[in-house]
Amino acid sequence: MSRTRTSLLAALALVAGAFGAVLTTQPASATAAAVPCTVDYKVQNQWDTGFTAAVTVTNNSAAKSSWSVKWSYAGNQKVTSGWNAKLSQSGTAVTAANESYNGSLATGASVSFGFNGTYSGTNVVPATFTLDGVTCNVDDGGSGGGGGGNGGGTGSRVDNPYAGAKVYVNPEWSAKAAAEPGGSRISNQPTGVWLDRIAAINGAGGAMGLRAHLDEALRQKGSNEEVVQLVIYDLPGRDCAALASNGELGPTEIDKYKTQFIDPIAAILSDPKYASLRIVNTIEIDSLPNLVTNTGSRATATPNCDTMLANGNYVKGVGYALAKLGAIPNVYNYLDAGHHGWLGWDDNFAPAASLFKQAATSEGATVDDVQGFITNTANYSALKENNFTVNDTVNGTSVRQSKWVDWNRYVDELSFAQAFRNQLVSVGFNSTIGMLIDTSRNGWGGTARPAGPGAKTSVDTYVDGGRYDRRIHIGNWCNQAGAGLGERPQAGPAAGIDAYVWMKPPGESDGSSSAIANDEGKGFDRMCDPSYTGNARNNNSLSGALPNAPLSGHWFSAQFQQLMQNAYPPLP
Repeated sequence: MSRTRTSLLAALALVAGAFGAVLTTQPASATAAAVPCTVDYKVQNQWDTGFTAAVTVTNNSAAKSSWSVKWSYAGNQKVTSGWNAKLSQSGTAVTAANESYNGSLATGASVSFGFNGTYSGTNVVPATFTLDGVTCNVDDGGSGGGGGGNGGGTGSRVDNPYAGAKVYVNPEWSAKAAAEPGGSRISNQPTGVWLDRIAAINGAGGAMGLRAHLDEALRQKGSNEEVVQLVIYDLPGRDCAALASNGELGPTEIDKYKTQFIDPIAAILSDPKYASLRIVNTIEIDSLPNLVTNTGSRATATPNCDTMLANGNYVKGVGYALAKLGAIPNVYNYLDAGHHGWLGWDDNFAPAASLFKQAATSEGATVDDVQGFITNTANYSALKENNFTVNDTVNGTSVRQSKWVDWNRYVDELSFAQAFRNQLVSVGFNSTIGMLIDTSRNGWGGTARPAGPGAKTSVDTYVDGGRYDRRIHIGNWCNQAGAGLGERPQAGPAAGIDAYVWMKPPGESDGSSSAIANDEGKGFDRMCDPSYTGNARNNNSLSGALPNAPLSGHWFSAQFQQLMQNAYPPLP
């Protein structure tokens, strides 16, 4: 049988059991005129009724300012969601058009996009592709089958991405830590890379952008497995109960969040160059928990949180992020789950799990796009309180009735994370989910660390005398005085826990102590002012914040020194 080879070698090389087809260019002797474009179509993952595919198109003709790739399926395949291209389907015909940020396609340049699809029977690879109406390949196809690879990665997701893997050390944070007296003791620790505004994707103010971090991660990886930790944090109306962490997007700018923030991140993460990395995303800290605790008739409610509950953009944004990023096979999404001092009470615990399920099944997302949850991100809750338990009593009075615990069911982060994991599974999340706990600043060591239980004069003396967490109130969250580095990052430290992580880089401020003009969308929150006497969310207590703090995310040397001084376990 004769075959036309307008741009690609003939054989699609699909054999029984093959996972997909790699369409390769003609030999070098072929002229550019004979090879107007090439297509690499890979089925990266396939199961009984669905599949994930990645497509790379190389333009060998004149430069383009926009592009459109078309193909038709021989079977009943349906595209359900995609990234890095605007995908549409009419019958068997599929069109993938450029997004606003990737329309430029120079001569010799390539663009990649991907999608999820459904099928029944066989999943035959398309035989013909066109770029702007010009045929890229005309060849025989075949059917996709079982087993296979991950677009150059290490296969399907593993249960715990941290197991057996190194974790990326951010050279920018490491340099700041090493420049501090004594900082070299921890400057080789892995920390999260925060994408907290659109400009951070490409690098703002001379900082490394996302691609630069991923390239450096590949260098650090060598022949080993490597985890890269990202914090995805730019929802519209972000963190509605705080001002220091307010973001750049207004409450209604959900479309901008999708097209200018999540889509470009997905485009970079889906680059086959990075398929061998295990990319862990912490998805949108604080915002969903605010909808549980700071809305409606509660004393802690704020107008901003009521607005975000009413317009649904937190739920929509999280769902979109999960769907878009979860479609990338080497990405692991961990959704933020607050901390025990936020969601540990009975009236918050179950409603939070249900809200998270709602978000994880919106905008095309499913629970399969969630590999786990993270607690205590950028917070200070003690990992394990050893000097009392929630079941203790003093003179017949339960610890839960102490002013510190205040009827909470949990007194530390480990017990909360393990219990909340069970609750999440009970509402429909996969039983394989794992938890992360941010231990970057919850050590509470130093000379103020209690050596044993408090006096049993009353339930308050017992709890206050024995608790490691020395905050004035558990609702205090900004640059807390007395805090220390916690457990060093480690994989699989306890049942149900994938890792202890330093997602918040130690030494980066939570917010400024006073108003500072800036172009980062960051406001001044009185909870970062040491003289502030509080609000309903901290029972009108002093804020406990350190003085002279810079804007959130900026380097705070005094805090870094305090964290090292009060580290637990202590630093050598």
